[in-house]
Amino acid sequence: MKASAFLYPWDVVGDPHAARRLADLGVRQATLASAYHSTRALTPRHPRHLVVTAPHSAVYYPPDALHWEGQPLCPYPQGWVAGPDPYGEAAAALTDAGIEVHSWVVLAHNSRLGEEHPDSCVVNAYGDRYPWAPCIARPEVRTYLTLLAAEAAVRPGTHGTELESCGWYGLAHLHAHDKIAGVPFTGAGQYLMSLCFCADCRDGYASLGEDPDALRAAVAKALTPLRSGRSLNDGRTDEWAEVETRLGARRAALVARWRLLVAHSLQREVVAAVRDAAHDPAFRVLLHADPAAHHCGANVGVRPAEILTFTDGLVLPCTGGFQARTDSLTPFAPYRTEDTTLAANFTIVTGMGGSPTTLDADAAHAAELGANEIRLYHAGLASDTDLAAVRAALSRLG
Repeated sequence: MKASAFLYPWDVVGDPHAARRLADLGVRQATLASAYHSTRALTPRHPRHLVVTAPHSAVYYPPDALHWEGQPLCPYPQGWVAGPDPYGEAAAALTDAGIEVHSWVVLAHNSRLGEEHPDSCVVNAYGDRYPWAPCIARPEVRTYLTLLAAEAAVRPGTHGTELESCGWYGLAHLHAHDKIAGVPFTGAGQYLMSLCFCADCRDGYASLGEDPDALRAAVAKALTPLRSGRSLNDGRTDEWAEVETRLGARRAALVARWRLLVAHSLQREVVAAVRDAAHDPAFRVLLHADPAAHHCGANVGVRPAEILTFTDGLVLPCTGGFQARTDSLTPFAPYRTEDTTLAANFTIVTGMGGSPTTLDADAAHAAELGANEIRLYHAGLASDTDLAAVRAALSRLG
């Protein structure tokens, strides 16, 4: 199976051995971040630094001023990696080492954007704004995401792209010094806490026949158990059934309809914009996705039968054991064609819950469930021991 490893530009820039080290793993493709959110990352093998702190979302290339002329929302440049075009420099080094480069573009996840443009954010049922979560129903956000994807995905020397968080974002977010674990957020609770009530979403609910104030009150009521520390689940394991029980089947269906309409249309617009910018039918456009349509976050919830009609494929989360891999992959298998990419995304960092020593067995099992590629998260973060295990596993896969 074809394997691609995730990398940040700072894993390569300033380290003359980084690209060859990746090639020596047996990897022939890299998924390289061109637009990424804030993070603090360890770089255990870099000769010049051990920790990189990216204080805000940024692009790792020089944005085109004409492309963004007149836009209220624009990408932020970075200042923590040397050089004017860290993505381009890293891509060139990887290409020279025989590694095909695909871009990694994070879209609807940007804390600085939300802090500077609070009206662009998701607003929950209590009126709290989530600055890390741009609301994809807002016209200015949709324009920003489409322009960003078209520019960040199609960089020189890039053969394809993987679009992360191309849909709804919500409560779940590892914010700085997060302290929200005091109540038991089940999957249903996460969803209800992620529903947006900004002006555009309120209008959207109204257009489907729902009083937005009544809906907001119903969501707040459904979340009441959380405020006293009780779980919403009450022994049930089906997240959507729990949402329907708490919110009511009619209201749950209406909210889902609105959110799917918004996300699906955005995804079509973004993919079309990337294809237009690429001018190359061989340029592959993949989305990071989840088969549970109500899920939001980095792996956006999609409908399997719809999403594969206009994308080249999907990157699917497959860390977490047999059941997680089954749930992620099998819903898409009936809708794939011989040209569809279904990439099983495995965490290879032991300290982040990964299991690099079983990568070959996990990949073989994923193939039985419909996967035809794998992703390795994350070659820059992994220890030498983890990378040695990956190298051995890939050699056993052949």
